[in-house]
Amino acid sequence: MFRPENLPGRLPDFRNIGVIARALIGVNLGMMFHLLLVVADWASWRERLFAAALWCEPMLLLTLMVLAVLSPWLARAPYRQGFALTIMLSMLSAWAVRAFYGDLSDSLSGQLPWRYELAAGLTALGLLTYYRLWMRALSPRITEARLAALQARIRPHFFFNSLNAVLSLIRSDPRRAETLLENLSDLFRVAMGKPAALSTLARELELAQGYMEIEKVRLGERLNVEWFIDKMPANAAIPPLILQPLLENAVYHGVEPSLTPEKVQVNIFRARNEVHINIRNPLPPPGGAKRSGNGMALENVHERLLLHFDAAATLSAKAMSDHYQVHIVLPYQEIADAKTTAHFSGG
Repeated sequence: MFRPENLPGRLPDFRNIGVIARALIGVNLGMMFHLLLVVADWASWRERLFAAALWCEPMLLLTLMVLAVLSPWLARAPYRQGFALTIMLSMLSAWAVRAFYGDLSDSLSGQLPWRYELAAGLTALGLLTYYRLWMRALSPRITEARLAALQARIRPHFFFNSLNAVLSLIRSDPRRAETLLENLSDLFRVAMGKPAALSTLARELELAQGYMEIEKVRLGERLNVEWFIDKMPANAAIPPLILQPLLENAVYHGVEPSLTPEKVQVNIFRARNEVHINIRNPLPPPGGAKRSGNGMALENVHERLLLHFDAAATLSAKAMSDHYQVHIVLPYQEIADAKTTAHFSGG
């Protein structure tokens, strides 16, 4: 059974814009509130704030720069070793700034020589602890959202309709019926399995295409899918089962309500160090009953993106003049070895 305390230790990605922003905001707010508690009047507070900023900002920026450069190596190191090294690097950055100031340091600080190194180490400890607690607090929410979304992603009526579609093909096209059963088995194995790590974009696309093949049998000529994947980075890392619930939304809200053939477009490409995923589907016909249930899948996908990539990943969904579009942006992280991709076990 998944428990937050069993979450593997993992250092933050120090190149992630969300991690950097939290460090900058947290440290500066902490410095300001600390001075509010120890300084008696407003004039003194402004003077002390200026002096503190002369110490804090160079130390903070230098620490973040060093950690960003060493982030790939720290991510491969054992958690406890990386944790300790991060604190040591923070203290070393504070020492470097104090050495750079030289004689000016005594007039600025008026405190014990190692006071700022200690403060830097304690600040790093506090931020790393916060990140660890944040991961523990977020993970149960992700798991609950995932379990609650199973009915939305793989609805019972879709399961039975898919089986009926397979049954209709057993005699006329047994090879295709066998392929559809394999696709359906893959989807349920992933949906009902235990999440672990990240998958590759190629694997997620394979599952998504298998899902759309099942829907194609069910809806016939009413469903047309266009795949723009020539520029897709196949080994890019992505949370498992991201594409399928979004495609189910596209079919459920854009294709099923229409009696005429409709088109779903999937465009995946890499631009610099980002992976873009665009999914477009037609708007429901005017005057038709509005279908509910699309929020669960979008929220589930957004929360899992947040868990894996923090603020470096974004999801936007909006209705345009003639179509509905979901746009995902991920930081490009390559999974070179297939053994490092996510594996799932049933039960």
